[in-house]
Formats: sequence, structure tokens, C-alpha cells
Amino acid sequence: MLTSYMDYTSPGTQFTADVNKSPLFKKDDRNFINVLSVQQLNTLENTSLLDIFLSKSNVVEPHYHQNAAELVYCICGSAVVSLINPFTNELLHFPITPGQVANVPQGWWHYEVATMDDTHLLAIFDAPIPEVILGSDILKLTPTNVLAHTYCLDEAKVKDALAPIQKKTFIGPPVGCVKGAVKGKMENAMPNLHPHGQSPYGAIPQQYGQSPQPQWNAPQQGWAQTPQPYAQAPQPYGQPVYTHQVYGQSNRQQPYAQQQPNVQYVGAPESF
Repeated sequence: MLTSYMDYTSPGTQFTADVNKSPLFKKDDRNFINVLSVQQLNTLENTSLLDIFLSKSNVVEPHYHQNAAELVYCICGSAVVSLINPFTNELLHFPITPGQVANVPQGWWHYEVATMDDTHLLAIFDAPIPEVILGSDILKLTPTNVLAHTYCLDEAKVKDALAPIQKKTFIGPPVGCVKGAVKGKMENAMPNLHPHGQSPYGAIPQQYGQSPQPQWNAPQQGWAQTPQPYAQAPQPYGQPVYTHQVYGQSNRQQPYAQQQPNVQYVGAPESF
């Protein structure tokens, strides 16, 4: 089906693009994200992508896509794709290596952690422009008095803890994060994960671009433990709508930190 708003006879019709020349965010020369959406290639329909480069222990920050599902393909290196299944209320982790994928349904909270240097991931979306809500924005924009009152927390401590979050993170830990300030190491964050193909019992709304007018049963056994716009949003996270087999083992991660070189934003991070 042809895109309704595209005139394929126009001399401005685009059939190719160079993703290397379309930066979204750059932390340093080893950690950056490039983007391809309908803004860069106007003949795209319901497809877009992020080209992600990470060094070990760097994280594509927790976020969700309100208008698309995300398929994460590992080109080289290795990473763990973590998500919360809102139907089982489980935090699930999927390690991926070259040639392997992890799928994040639309609207599910998730993040990606590189477990090797020179990790290269391709995030593919079923929307012309993937929309995103970042964890850093949620923490930065939600009033600390609301967080403190809602969760019975010490407001002064909440304010102090969140004070360093002054802008969108995209790739963390941010510049200035001192290892000693955050306990734990990435190597010990998910001790019960098992690699692809091995037994678990063995060793183990902001947009990424200015969007055009909106146009847009049985459970499977996963290979491991099982990003913004998904179809209809699931029911509340607290109570599952139905129960089904979990895709893998669930576990909680320990925090970690890593000193990083200077961070640099390229272009407007508000949208792809």
C-alpha cells in the first residue's frame, strides 16, 4: 500500500538515506545513537530505526514507546534487553548476541545494557517516527513533593538524589557519575541469566522527530528471561489481566556506575 501523503512523482521523493549522517544523541565516540525515520527518508511508511553503538556497561536508559513496538537486533558485541511484562508484573532479561533479537511490545517499559565493548544494536520500530517517554524525563519533571507524598519518602532525600538529572540521559551512566557513589558492578547485576540456547539450570510523549499528522494464545517458550508506541496499552501493571508462562527467569538488577567522558548532544533530542 502506498503512503497516502506521498507524491511518488515528485523530484523530492527519497529512496535512500545515510543513517551515519543522522545523529540523535552522542555521549562520546563509542556511545551514540543515529536515527532513520520518515523525516530522513520520506518514502518510509510504518518503519523506522535507531542505530545504537555502546561500550560495555553503558545503558540505553529505561523508557517506553507509546506508539510502536521495538525489535532489537544485535549486529555485534552483546547486550541484555530488559523489560517489565505488565501482564505478569515480572522484570525479564534477554541476553542477545550477533544474529539474535529481542522484541519489546508497544508501550512496555524497557532498557538495554551492553555487556561487551563495541556493541552495535539495531532497534526497528513499526511506526514512521517512534515516540518515546524517557525515564530521565519522568524523574526530572515529576515534582519531588509528589513522589515523596505518594510513596512515603523523605522529600529532602528524594530531591537530593534526583538533583543530578538535569537533562535527557538517553545513554547512561551520565558524565560525572562516580563509581563509588553507586554500589554494585554490571558483572554481578544479573547472576541468574543463562545464555541463549543453554539450560537455565546450568552456569549462567516526546518524539524522536517532528511527526506528520498522525497516520499511523498460547504463550511461547522463550530462550532467555523474558520499546515507544505499542498497539493498545495493556491493563494496569499491578494486576495481570491473564496469566501465562513467563518467557524466562525474572530477577532484579543491582545498580552500578561507570565513569564516562564528556557527553555531547547532537541535534534536538526531543524527537527522532
